[in-house]
Amino acid sequence: MAETRDKAPYPPVGLLLREWRAARRMSQLDMALECGMSARHLGFVETGKAQPSRDAIGRIADALSLPLRERNALLLAAGYAPQYAERELATPALERMRDAVDLILQHQNPYPAFILNRQFDVLGGNDGAMNINRFVMQGRESRHSNLLRQIFDPEDFRPVILNWPAVATGFLRRLHDHLAITPGDEYGQALLTELLGYPGVPQEWRFRGIGSEIEPVLTLDFRSPAGPLRFFETITTFAAPFDVTLDELQIDCAFPADALTASVCARLAAGEML
Repeated sequence: MAETRDKAPYPPVGLLLREWRAARRMSQLDMALECGMSARHLGFVETGKAQPSRDAIGRIADALSLPLRERNALLLAAGYAPQYAERELATPALERMRDAVDLILQHQNPYPAFILNRQFDVLGGNDGAMNINRFVMQGRESRHSNLLRQIFDPEDFRPVILNWPAVATGFLRRLHDHLAITPGDEYGQALLTELLGYPGVPQEWRFRGIGSEIEPVLTLDFRSPAGPLRFFETITTFAAPFDVTLDELQIDCAFPADALTASVCARLAAGEML
């Protein structure tokens, strides 16, 4: 007998399915073809007239390209046990993956690198990140552990970001992309509302970015005692994870966009006073 759980605390599976199908802009017919079932049966599932099997939930999740957390949510809504574990990064089962993350962080020195979860919380960083943070903030401590709050709060990193409108809208696009694939993320929606409530944030940013970038990539330009420091970022993720924590983990690595920035990073790593 398939293992099931009480599905009362979870939204109806049909409602979740309709929300995610709408987010993917898939018609009911397209969805049915993708997951190998009739459009009629899919319609019954969406209206609650039919109960999908665990196998059908898996095929639906594949057709929707759902992240692991959302796959678990779909299973729970249908009354089944979740398929994917969500372990703390510090657990022994993730030791090798944690070693890989640490290796990337250390190899990125003297340039900054930090770890983010899906909510943009900063879970850790390397020495290069700490050096740059202290240097540009000139002794001020960050008020937040969440990267987006750090960027949007006028009393946090925002005053030292020279190209703040471009950086802010760039990160808002990342948040919008996240919410587009997770329409039921109430925390993410609340975070978006909070960010838009900070002083000087135009309300139209709720829907779109501003400006037109002419650089190859978005840079983060910081005001510093040594002059403007310019970085661009790359994001590393795990390939084919089977754990929710690993699926949502991102490693942001910042690289110098000019010689001055590279020099300042190297000098800070060497302990020089600038």
